[in-house]
Amino acid sequence: MNPNAMLGWIGGAVLILILVVGGSAATYVIEPGHRGVEVMLGRVSPGFKPEGFGLKLPFVTSIVPQVIRQQTATMGADCYSSDLQQVKMGVRVLYRVPEASVVTIFRDYHGDAFESLVRPRVAEALNEITALRSAEMIVQKREEVKSLALESARRKIGGVLTIEDLVVENIDLTNALENAIEAKMVQEQEAARARFAQQQAQVEASTVVIKAKGEAESIVLRGNALRENPSVLELQIIERWDGITPLVVGPGATGANMMLPLGDFSTGAPSALLEVVK
Repeated sequence: MNPNAMLGWIGGAVLILILVVGGSAATYVIEPGHRGVEVMLGRVSPGFKPEGFGLKLPFVTSIVPQVIRQQTATMGADCYSSDLQQVKMGVRVLYRVPEASVVTIFRDYHGDAFESLVRPRVAEALNEITALRSAEMIVQKREEVKSLALESARRKIGGVLTIEDLVVENIDLTNALENAIEAKMVQEQEAARARFAQQQAQVEASTVVIKAKGEAESIVLRGNALRENPSVLELQIIERWDGITPLVVGPGATGANMMLPLGDFSTGAPSALLEVVK
């Protein structure tokens, strides 16, 4: 092959390669949920690049993608309660970088918002909140501790980054402290059961007293009614009579003053019994 032709082919291939490399270096693509930070010769552009396809100066400009969708990270915090007990907390942090803060986060916090901004502020907020409460209260009111820590962390971070939520996954205490809290809770439950039993007994006693008072008042009312209307008693006797003459024994009832049921005579009483009646 002619050397000149070979050199021409090699030159053409190199030119095509240069064009391909230059074309790829002059374009960029920002994925959804990201924004691009333009850095040209070590200088950060004040504006961000939106998602999609774009052009840039090749070899001197780079586009660094930054995540703006919600992110989740876990962290631990070693805290001390107001009674000087060590409390270890495992926390899950949900945060998001606002679109307007993409360049600021990249320039001032090396692009890692969690490690340089979120983690220390959240840990500081948790330490401040737990220092005002006993270890027992921290365990019992973990939701309150979480809410106060979230509010404090948001104030410390400001508007440069958004803390969506904090999730307290676990709270670890020393074994001795956990046993003491468990024993105290058992004692409180037993005391609550004793108070309930006492209250129930008092209610039952009050019910008996009220019932007795009601019966006594009912007896008094019926007695008064019978004294004022003696015929009511006679009416009740007549209504309840079964048709058999009752045996009535009055004061000093002997001999002729004794009355026997008429049914005894209707069936033919012995003559000795008739003599007694006479």
